[in-house]
Amino acid sequence: MATARNKVDLQFSTTLTLNEVEIRALDALVGYGDDAFLKAFKELLGSAYIRDHEPGLRSAFEAIRRDVLPALAEIKQARRDLGEAAQRRLGVTDRRSADNV
Repeated sequence: MATARNKVDLQFSTTLTLNEVEIRALDALVGYGDDAFLKAFKELLGSAYIRDHEPGLRSAFEAIRRDVLPALAEIKQARRDLGEAAQRRLGVTDRRSADNV
């Protein structure tokens, strides 16, 4: 006798646009690591609220480290590239002068 099962999988996602300051704040936040952040959170604010959200927080921190922080490296590189291009365009030999451009 044949059997059939139906399975429904419903997922939601959000696209979040961040500016450089916000990316740097996330970098500082996840830089503590999941365990250290959770420990401090629980010590200062209690564990009742965060308990059910620990897996999601760990997943979010991992996604930030994987997907967001590389963008910060790209921003840094773009800033260096722009500074070097300005130096060449202006014929600046002193790096400190180019930083003020």
